[in-house]
Amino acid sequence: MNIQYWKEIYDSKVVTAKEAIGYIKSGDRVVTGHAAGEPTYLIDTLVENYEMYENVEICHLVSLGEGKYTRPEMKGHFVFNGFFLGAGTRDAVAQGYANYSPGFFHEIPKLFRTELPVDVALVMVSSPDKHGFCSFGTSSDYTKPVADCAKIVIAQVNEFMPRTFGGNLIHVRDIDFIVEHSEPILEQQPAKVSILEQKIGKYCSTLIKDGDCLQLGIGSIPESVLPFLWDKKDLGLHTEMASDGIIDLMLAGIINNKKKNVEPGRSVITFVMGTRRLYDFIDDNPEISMNPVDYVNDPVIIAKNDNVVSINSCIQVDLMGQVASESIGLRQFSGVGGQVDFVRGAAMSKGGRSIIAILSTAKGGTVSRIVPFLDKGAAVTTSRNDVQYVITEYGIALLKGKTLKERARALIKIAHPKFRQELKEEYERRFLEPYDYVTCDLRRSEKKEQPAVTEE
Repeated sequence: MNIQYWKEIYDSKVVTAKEAIGYIKSGDRVVTGHAAGEPTYLIDTLVENYEMYENVEICHLVSLGEGKYTRPEMKGHFVFNGFFLGAGTRDAVAQGYANYSPGFFHEIPKLFRTELPVDVALVMVSSPDKHGFCSFGTSSDYTKPVADCAKIVIAQVNEFMPRTFGGNLIHVRDIDFIVEHSEPILEQQPAKVSILEQKIGKYCSTLIKDGDCLQLGIGSIPESVLPFLWDKKDLGLHTEMASDGIIDLMLAGIINNKKKNVEPGRSVITFVMGTRRLYDFIDDNPEISMNPVDYVNDPVIIAKNDNVVSINSCIQVDLMGQVASESIGLRQFSGVGGQVDFVRGAAMSKGGRSIIAILSTAKGGTVSRIVPFLDKGAAVTTSRNDVQYVITEYGIALLKGKTLKERARALIKIAHPKFRQELKEEYERRFLEPYDYVTCDLRRSEKKEQPAVTEE
């Protein structure tokens, strides 16, 4: 058989975007590709023809697009159900005409296979290779699993989408409708790291050792760690997300994945989000293994690597060590994502460590992020039972294995100085002892080696 037999299959499935979205019916559940894998041309065509539909449910996690389907005029035609919110979607949820569904990132594919069956997957893929396989490129995550289980798969074939190795392919025979439309992939510029965030990054780096396996979350604070890794050796990468910051460290051989147990020699990632430089770097790169999130983020898989270091950020930490990362009070801001997946995976990893890193204040220094109580209605993302290290620009607090009193004292020490007095007063109300009183247990714990010196 001719090796390119698939071309006839491919050609028979090519339609216009308008024809493709005509197969979506009112009441369908439509799941769109994730982050940089968002099929913008298909989504724009869907929105332009909104009057064709009633109550079409649109689901996704991170979106770099505008989220036009969440606008008030779309009410009755589309209803958004997000598992992670961003700038284009959180206002719609706050105003009551869109929905948010909580869930651990590694469990999202299972939800779409069971409780939330998918009628239509709208995805973006690369051009097919000589065997007829297209790549999901930047986004394997839930995008690949959804394409595997959806009743109808509509794919935007985009020559700008990189081809990536790993469990990230789909054959043209498994695509129902193909829309050929090439356009630059959505980009996210590197986060600007402030001087204070640089201090946090430096503190985080003191907990990273040669041979460790890293997971870096989303945002400027996880990014702030990367410049302080140039003196490290043989680092590994097993991470939910990767951005431009990994490129130079991999080119220099600092991240070489030699010490990993899971796919040694390869950086294991479920999605990337960055600039064209990143997308070009992962293209046809055998050192990059892009895989579905129910593999990459599975805590059991993560824990197979030794010395996993998980670095994530949050919105608030209370004096017990409860972490709110997804909501500001009752207002849903983002989502659970993979934070808990990796905190727990790191905890199960031999020699693993998990870090929650935050600036000590928000809103221009007017609000403390270390608080007596989480804001009313705020969701606890990472429980006090899971948290190990909390880091601010004022130092490192080790919470694992500590009493409630010890936790509170450690967190007060790394809070911003102008908020420490009110935190000390809460300590005294709660524990019925002066803040300056040191118990016998605390004396014993303070004799142990501390992870870093806090700044008063």
